[in-house]
Amino acid sequence: MTMTVGIRELARNSNILDGYDYIDVEDKKTHEYKGLFVSPKYADEFKAFIDNKVSSEHQLKLNRLMKYAGKGEVHERFNDLTSSQIREKVAKEKHD
Repeated sequence: MTMTVGIRELARNSNILDGYDYIDVEDKKTHEYKGLFVSPKYADEFKAFIDNKVSSEHQLKLNRLMKYAGKGEVHERFNDLTSSQIREKVAKEKHD
């Protein structure tokens, strides 16, 4: 079973949550959807689902970033040179 309640109703009487599988919460004045309260019997299952979803989204972002990781490695011929020496060497190579 489900029900839609306003924020004020929920704040005044949290017992509204009893007996429902989930409750939609909306701002009655603006009719803006604010969220969802889930019954305690589904809470663990729903939390695991959300954790899984957030974890997979983070992994996608990490995979996109990892494509570029390591791309900034310095070539062997520049080992033991300072940044200004590297710039100087590159400039000389371009003009030779």
